[in-house]
Amino acid sequence: MQCENSQKLFAEALKYIPGGVNSPVRAFRAVGGNPFFVKSAAGPRVTDVDGNSYIDYVGTWGPAIHGHAFPPIIEAVREAAGRGTSFGIPNPYEVDMARWIVEAVPSVQKVRMCNSGTEAVMSAIRLARGFTGRDKILKFDGCYHGHVDSLLVKAGSGALTFGHPDSAGVPTSFTQHTIVVPYNDEAAVRAAFDANKGQFAGIILEPVAGNAGLYAPRPDWLEFLRKITAEQEALLIFDEVMTGFRLARGGAQEVFGITPDLSCFGKIIGGGLPVGAFGGRSEIMDCLAPLGPVYQAGTLSGNPLAMAAGLAALTRLTPSTYVGLEQVGAQLEAGMKAIAKMLSLPMTFNRVGSMFCGYFAEGPIWNLTDAMRSDRALFARFFHGMMEEGVYLAPSQFEAGFLSTAHGPVEIEHTLRSAEKVLKAIRL
Repeated sequence: MQCENSQKLFAEALKYIPGGVNSPVRAFRAVGGNPFFVKSAAGPRVTDVDGNSYIDYVGTWGPAIHGHAFPPIIEAVREAAGRGTSFGIPNPYEVDMARWIVEAVPSVQKVRMCNSGTEAVMSAIRLARGFTGRDKILKFDGCYHGHVDSLLVKAGSGALTFGHPDSAGVPTSFTQHTIVVPYNDEAAVRAAFDANKGQFAGIILEPVAGNAGLYAPRPDWLEFLRKITAEQEALLIFDEVMTGFRLARGGAQEVFGITPDLSCFGKIIGGGLPVGAFGGRSEIMDCLAPLGPVYQAGTLSGNPLAMAAGLAALTRLTPSTYVGLEQVGAQLEAGMKAIAKMLSLPMTFNRVGSMFCGYFAEGPIWNLTDAMRSDRALFARFFHGMMEEGVYLAPSQFEAGFLSTAHGPVEIEHTLRSAEKVLKAIRL
């Protein structure tokens, strides 16, 4: 596979950009080798600067639910840009976006726009603390909520100890109010509440964990979290930056029938442009400035280009959209499981709607500890083999894959043929 131009660009990028990339996973450190550079993308494919074309299952990490260069989004951005790229003054697109989200997600009565999923989570955490008058937050091992200082934390020596930062530059004092327990572990949550009575502002989680590969909530897990937060007068915060409007029109909370107090959104609501949002009950949201004492602001919040692109994406999500995504997802899942069985290969293929992850480990996989059993060396060989076959997966075992309406039976069949070929070669 020709990659000369990408190699030159990466060498040049290393001179000016830390690690040569603007987000760490893009550097291919988890799988080895160097990244390629994209020249263009359309539908289910990306094409690199050397002319190589790949069926893309990253989808810009989730936003491209309609595939790349979706004509209605391109046209909406072009039209909006003709009126100006940013105002710092309210614009009609903001009202349309807020109305759409409120109508689509019953738990959201009011919503505030911002510029990224990280910013949405950061603001929701501040709001939860301001509303409850409490400091502590409970999060789950393996759930990523952006690069917020207080959430860059893992469990440390025990589920009930203070967390220790996962990143240099984050003082331990910033994370001392963050308690981390395993995902899908009711006993650990109860123990955390017992040890910190009346101190939790809330629980934050991905209702479907998509940042350690992909694992779903156990039956009754989300119901348990809803019940215990209500009992303890803490807020339940869903990070639906990935799952929002992807798993259903109303997100994971519609799929599982749970009503959180606050929800965080991003990705799809920007149509591929930088965006974030958080929303919830009016009594909570009205604690935000200028009405209340919790401050949050942003120069580019509600940017007209992002709002126009997001509306073009959202308004074209219909019931048939989700039926189609489920069909191609089921085809991919069934095919991968059949290949693993045929080759007697330890593999667990987790899928929820149009999100998926294949782990090279025996299942079930319910949390980060389970996910860490996966054979990462085998995944790296599989990743590069699939690239040679023209299929691009996330360059890490611990990232979710995404399907789009542009993926059809042809793309899935090519992917499955390639996977069988690559895995047979590896097994030999």
